[in-house]
Amino acid sequence: MKIWTVADIPSQRGKLAVVTGATGGLGYETALALASAGAEVLVTGRNAEKGRVAMERIKRAVPSAKVRFEMLDLASLASVRAFAARMIARGQPLDLLINNAGVMDLPARRLTEDGFEMQFGTNHLSHFALTGLLLPLLGRAEAPRVVNVSSLAHRGGKIDFDNLQAERKYKSWPAYQQSKLANLLFTFELQRRSDAYGWGVMSNAAHPGYARTDLIPNGPGTGGVKGVLAKIFGSFMSHSAADGALPTLFAATSPAAAPEGYYGPNGFYELKGPVAPARVFPQAKDGGVARKLWAVSEQLTGVTWPAEGQSPAVAAGSVKRKA
Repeated sequence: MKIWTVADIPSQRGKLAVVTGATGGLGYETALALASAGAEVLVTGRNAEKGRVAMERIKRAVPSAKVRFEMLDLASLASVRAFAARMIARGQPLDLLINNAGVMDLPARRLTEDGFEMQFGTNHLSHFALTGLLLPLLGRAEAPRVVNVSSLAHRGGKIDFDNLQAERKYKSWPAYQQSKLANLLFTFELQRRSDAYGWGVMSNAAHPGYARTDLIPNGPGTGGVKGVLAKIFGSFMSHSAADGALPTLFAATSPAAAPEGYYGPNGFYELKGPVAPARVFPQAKDGGVARKLWAVSEQLTGVTWPAEGQSPAVAAGSVKRKA
């Protein structure tokens, strides 16, 4: 594969893209590149002021940009549902859904508004619910794509169905690894179901390698020795947020991106470098685990996906709290 850059992004004029967690870091760079290519971009986040600043920055860089901000807190299924309801009310076809937002390596067990372990709830469950709720709009687009941003961390991940919410035992890094493995299992199962039920959605995934974003240096799990090591190694083993966003942009826009594709940097350990197909570890290919995770995710979020391409039914009030 030749070196792929933002200059290779095909025109996105006439397309609508939703990017979660787009007020900074990888999400911002993704939104900026899509706006530069002519897409109408919906920047989402949980902080209105950061959203305003992000929009201003994009408009300064791309005066013709079509960009707006919408509140979306992925630590709250009520916020996810409210956002999706606003989108459905507009009725605009959705061409690109970039499930980018995430939290990483929280040192103490924290819960979402719905009682889910924060990393699993934010990184996986809310994106699962959001995608299902927006499926009717994806179905109206000509060639819709869903891109889930996973991580190298999936390689050590395991879906522990007996301890999904870390009720019995919490360790920060394994909890993060589980959430990133869940992203890939969801990606591949979404494509299988799209093919089987005629949803018409291309589902693929990407990871940024080791990108210099606020997720790592500002994360609550990166203090002390871990923080020092991150800074030391990051100085020569990482790349910029803009470079880290390239695999996501490739997955979202390139004609060469494939269903169930997974893309990342091609350098040492996939930490940095040009875009290339990324390595998928065996546990991410386990169809049985993927199907079970899908069923559990439907039960926990209350979002039931269709079997024949209809709009998903939302089981109101069926969210199960996991304290």
